[in-house]
Amino acid sequence: MFPAPEIARRSLEESEARVLAFGYVSEAFAEAVLDGVDAEAFAEAALCAAFRELVAVHGEANIARFADTLSDRVKSGEFSMGRRH
Repeated sequence: MFPAPEIARRSLEESEARVLAFGYVSEAFAEAVLDGVDAEAFAEAALCAAFRELVAVHGEANIARFADTLSDRVKSGEFSMGRRH
């Protein structure tokens, strides 16, 4: 059974929004590094800003549960772009 067109369209819109948002974040990251900002410092600041926004929208308990999943996701290579160390 196929999802209802409205649900499928909403999923596609959410997916497109995430891709667009990732592009904005990547561009800001690149610009900051070109301006001399330390990449590690920027990455940490970006994570803190993202978690602050997520907590404001979804609450501490929900985001704490989300954060609990991150260790396994990192270990499985979900965020890796190849060997960097």
